[in-house]
Amino acid sequence: MSFELILVIVTAITGVIAYVDKVVWRPKRLSAMMPEKEPILIEYARSLFPVFLVVLILRSFIIEPFRIPSGSMYPTLQIGDFIAVNKFSYGVKLPVLQTKIIPISDPQRGDVVVFKYPNDPDVDYIKRVIGLPGDKITYVGRTLFINGKAVPQQYIGKYHGTESSAIMNGASVVEEDLPGGKKHQILLDMEKSSRDMDTVTVPEGHYFMMGDNRDHSNDSRFWGFVPEKNLKGKAFGIWMNWDDGLHLNRLGTGIQ
Repeated sequence: MSFELILVIVTAITGVIAYVDKVVWRPKRLSAMMPEKEPILIEYARSLFPVFLVVLILRSFIIEPFRIPSGSMYPTLQIGDFIAVNKFSYGVKLPVLQTKIIPISDPQRGDVVVFKYPNDPDVDYIKRVIGLPGDKITYVGRTLFINGKAVPQQYIGKYHGTESSAIMNGASVVEEDLPGGKKHQILLDMEKSSRDMDTVTVPEGHYFMMGDNRDHSNDSRFWGFVPEKNLKGKAFGIWMNWDDGLHLNRLGTGIQ
């Protein structure tokens, strides 16, 4: 059972208890000759319902926190980053059902997106949008091709990380310029074989996702496309990093 479903259930239960107490049980207690003490269950429900409701609204419709568990998005995101995700970037959805009720915008190439892993919807993934519906995507020799054109790359230098990210030291930092002018950095590990992929066409209503750590990312090259209904929101900022300790230098960093 997902945390979102648990939150909806708990909010509903405490809300019902608080409402029934207000219109039925509390008036009966007050009208009694010797009003009895308010039951502890009712006291907790009345106190916690507003808290659960606010958390549900914030988490479902506005912003949701996530923690980065792997290095598939180096150098953009590091293990231990706590990120903020805009939940209404691509439209307002009902919690749990994920039915879109208010369309707002569509994902763009280069967006960093949190989504439900298609092979296990209970697991959240974070990758970068590379292919839009109708795009033809090819990846050969560490070069990305979109609709038959190679995406320009510019070598930046060698990667130097600390703690968990030190495992990627020596990899090449490369700036990739996606169609539409979206520039971002990726890591290429020349000591590994290129994880190539023949040309695929992105179906309507789906997106092709890749990790920035191209040679160490489990992404759409291996398990396919992400349906629009699986998108949870656009990642836009890092509010903390905890990787064997607190790292304040990551605080407030934007996500490009």
